[in-house]
Amino acid sequence: MTAAGQIQDLRSSDGLPYAAGAFLTDTEAHLRKLAEAWRHIRHRQAAGAELHNVSGLERGLPLPDPASGLLDDEWSGALHGERVRELGLAHLGGTADRHDIMVTNRLTAALFAAMQVTVRPGDTVIGVSPAYSHPAIVRAVRDAGGHFVDTVGVAGFEAALRAHPGASVVTLTRLAVTYDILGADDLRHVVDLAHAHGAVVVVDDAGGARVGPAVAGQPRTLELGADLGATGLDKYGVIGPRVGLLGGRADLVARVRARCYELGTECRPVLYPAVANCLESYRPERVRELVGSTRRVGAALRARLGDALVEETPFITRIPGEAIAAELSRRAAAEPSGGSGGESSGRVGDGLSRPVGGRPVTVAPIEATALLAMAMLRDRGLLTVHFAGLPPGTSALLIKFLPPETIGLLGGPDAFAAAVDGSLTRAASALADEDAVRHLLFGPPAAAA
Repeated sequence: MTAAGQIQDLRSSDGLPYAAGAFLTDTEAHLRKLAEAWRHIRHRQAAGAELHNVSGLERGLPLPDPASGLLDDEWSGALHGERVRELGLAHLGGTADRHDIMVTNRLTAALFAAMQVTVRPGDTVIGVSPAYSHPAIVRAVRDAGGHFVDTVGVAGFEAALRAHPGASVVTLTRLAVTYDILGADDLRHVVDLAHAHGAVVVVDDAGGARVGPAVAGQPRTLELGADLGATGLDKYGVIGPRVGLLGGRADLVARVRARCYELGTECRPVLYPAVANCLESYRPERVRELVGSTRRVGAALRARLGDALVEETPFITRIPGEAIAAELSRRAAAEPSGGSGGESSGRVGDGLSRPVGGRPVTVAPIEATALLAMAMLRDRGLLTVHFAGLPPGTSALLIKFLPPETIGLLGGPDAFAAAVDGSLTRAASALADEDAVRHLLFGPPAAAA
C-alpha cells in the first residue's frame, strides 16, 4: 500500500488479488477444477458416501409450500413481482417513494450492470473497503471503460479523492472478501464525502447486507445513503436461490434494469416465488447462529493447527493460501513416503501418486488452497467455498457461516478440525511431482467432465 492508503496494483490481468499459478492459470483451468470436483461428488453420491455443504452459501431453490402452480416466467412475474419489490425494499432498507429494486441472475450481474450505467469510458472510479474490492467490481469497471483506484479505509479514500477530485463513482464494500468490516461511522463518512464531490455511491454489500445489521448493529444497505446497493441471496442467513438483489434510487434502478434485459442478466421471473420465500423467511438471528458456529469451529482449528496457520476475523476463520502452501511443503518434505499422518483417509475414489523422494513441487497459494479443498471433498465429502467462485475471490480457504446442524452431523468442531488436518497431509502427497498435482486438481487424463 502507498503512503496515501491506495492499494498497489498487484492484481492479475483478470482483476484477481493474487497471482495465478502454473496449474490454475486462468478461469478455464478453474472450470476444469470444478468439473473434477463434480466428478468426486457424483462418485460419492453413487457410493452412498456422505456429502456436506460447508461453503457457508445456500444455492438451492426452496419454494413456498405449496408452491404456486403457475411457475412460468410470465405468470410468476405478474403474480409475484410486487411482493418481491416490497420484500426487497424492506431487506435493503429502502423506501417505496424513493427507491426501487430489481433481481438479477447473480450478484456479479447486478454489479456489472450498475457500472455499465454509472461509469462512462475514461471515468475514474474509487473503491473503498476494509481490505480490497472484489474482482467483480474491478472487472465491471474495466469493462465499462473506467479507471479503477482501490483504497483501504477512510484515510485511503480521502487521499484518493484529493488525487482524483473528478471521480464519478465510488464503490463501497463494507464487508470485504477478507471478512474485515468498516464501521458504521466510516461508512456514512464515505457516502457523505462521495456525494459532496458529486460521485454516485454503489455498495457491493454481498454478505454485508445482513452481517452488518444483524451482527455489527449497522444500518441496512440503502439506509447508508447509497445510490445503489446489491447483495446476493445465497449468502449468510438467507436460503437461496443464488440471485442478486439490487436496490437504490428509482431512476438508476430503471436504467440498470434496462441494461440487464439488454444483456440477458435479469433474473427469470419464474424464480420470483423462491425469491419472495427467501426474503420472507430471513431471520437476523440465523446470521448470529452461523457466526457462533463458525467461531466454535475456528477455535477447534486453532487448537489443532496453531495460530500460525489459522486466522480469525470478527465473523469467520480463514487459512491463508500462503500458509497452506508453506504447510503442504513442510508436510511433503517431512513425509517423503506419503504417509497419512496416522489417520484413516475415509477415501472414496482413486488415489494419488505418492512422493518418492526429491524436492516437492512448489505451487502458488491459490493452488495450495485448491489442493486442500479438493482433498477435503474427495476424501471427506466436504464442499468448501473455494469451489463457489470461478476463479475464487481470495487465495485463502474460508471457513464461514457454518450451519450448526451440519457441524453436528460431522461430529462437532473437533471432528471438522481433524478432517482438515488429515486433508492437509493427503494434499501434501500431491506435491510429489507435477503429474500428481494435475491429477488431484483435474483428475486422471480420461476423467469425464
